[in-house]
Amino acid sequence: MPEISRRAFGGLVGGGAVTAVAGTAATADAAESAPAERPFKARPAAPGRRPNLLVILGDDLGWADLSSYGAPHIKTPNLDRLARQGVRFTDAYSGSATCSPTRFSLYTGRYPGRTPGGLAEPIANRTQGLDPSHPTLASLLKKAGYSTALIGKWHCGWLPDYSPTKSGWDEFFGNHGGVLEYFSKLGQLGDYDLYEGDATYKDLRYYTQVLTERAVEYVGRKHDQPWLLNLNFTTPHWPWLAEGDAETGAEIAAKIRAATSQLEISDALNQYDGGSVAKYTEMVQSLDAAVGEVLAALRRSGQEENTLVYFASDNGGERWSYLWPLSGEKFVLQEGGIRVPTIVRWPHRIDAGQVSHEPNFSPDWTATFLELAGARPDPAYPLDGTSLAGYLLKDEQPPERDLFWRVRANRALRRGDWKYYQDEDGDDHLFDLGADIREQADLAPDKPELLAELKAAWEKIASGLLPYPAA
Repeated sequence: MPEISRRAFGGLVGGGAVTAVAGTAATADAAESAPAERPFKARPAAPGRRPNLLVILGDDLGWADLSSYGAPHIKTPNLDRLARQGVRFTDAYSGSATCSPTRFSLYTGRYPGRTPGGLAEPIANRTQGLDPSHPTLASLLKKAGYSTALIGKWHCGWLPDYSPTKSGWDEFFGNHGGVLEYFSKLGQLGDYDLYEGDATYKDLRYYTQVLTERAVEYVGRKHDQPWLLNLNFTTPHWPWLAEGDAETGAEIAAKIRAATSQLEISDALNQYDGGSVAKYTEMVQSLDAAVGEVLAALRRSGQEENTLVYFASDNGGERWSYLWPLSGEKFVLQEGGIRVPTIVRWPHRIDAGQVSHEPNFSPDWTATFLELAGARPDPAYPLDGTSLAGYLLKDEQPPERDLFWRVRANRALRRGDWKYYQDEDGDDHLFDLGADIREQADLAPDKPELLAELKAAWEKIASGLLPYPAA
């Protein structure tokens, strides 16, 4: 692999990204009072009890939407505090550029294209979903003695064929689809979409509040086993509604009820005539407050020390997100569509106040959680992710490997500093992310051999995936 150094890459991208983006964040209140981050270094220690796993996802949250990642106008004190108490990753990615494929990659630890349901970008009807026979993070942890729960957005298929309770989670409270109106709970198929287990559950309050209460209750219980909680907020996904917007929500719900086609339902939920920077800011800040409530409950429960908290987004941001200096957004494989804020805290084993520039993506965390929990992957379904447990706990460098993405319109592969990207027109590009995080200086004409090498590596991986069905 010529011209490539993973360790050198960390310094280049880390320094460049933090200088360009965290320099902007220095105007935020949290950054002014926070001690400077130091480069990540593992704290070797004797193994202890297996950790609880609190895995939190925001929905369509852009990479720079937190004040600790650069947003000058969004205040996220709880997530900033979480970052100060653990590790903030600058070069972390989602498994895909849209909601359900990333969730497939996180739940299975594999590329979305390994399974038929993962080919939908995203899932939009009842015929698609995560096959209940496929091993998941939850089912594998259950075999290892964990209690498992999923609260919030599932987006890996609808009843009767698909559900978290059919794929390894002991408990489920949330929505099956990819989007809903925050008050009425009317979802993308036009029907009511809030469930407890496999039965509908009526609650017409603001959805973020409802999910927060459930999560607070779960982490505050007396648990006899280590546990996994996937807490999947829909915030700040459209429609653009905050807690005081019940009237606007009712107008959207009325449009859904009156719709005569799937397109009309989608248009109502997309709310093309709504939203603003101010409203989006309010939603992100409500997400931050919700996470703060859950973390406070965890602290009160006495489990904080030995609970690994992972926070990330399912893909890049949308039209109101703050993504500077990245290019692109949700749906595309430019950095703005897949690079996401990612924070990890585990007081028992990981020191506070650190920043990591190690490239990673969603399937890596599946592998990491399984290793930390003492669970074994199913050999019939080999993981595509690489465990970061040795990196986090033993100061080992992860083996050099490529990060791979495939969507219908784009392809991308990252190796060290270099990123191969093919756009929707089929044109190939080569970017040095260490020097050009914005992906503006196309080096494909200057380095044809390297471009060909990375393109061949992408095609080798892609050849092992399922083909997309005809559009």
